[in-house]
Amino acid sequence: MSTQAYPSAARISDSPCYPQYTASLKCLEESGSDKSKCQEHFDVYKECKKKEREARLERNKTRSFFS
Repeated sequence: MSTQAYPSAARISDSPCYPQYTASLKCLEESGSDKSKCQEHFDVYKECKKKEREARLERNKTRSFFS
């Protein structure tokens, strides 16, 4: 039986930050894994993930676990 450990967890490809994620990976690939050349991409992705998390927390505030 092959089940996911966290079936409710979203895939990265479903994330609104997926374009930023792929841009970061592409930069690493093109720069020969030189992370210093890709810092701007990392920062943009990190900011996107932060906003995504804040939006999720805000949505969850209105939901009750027990209702």
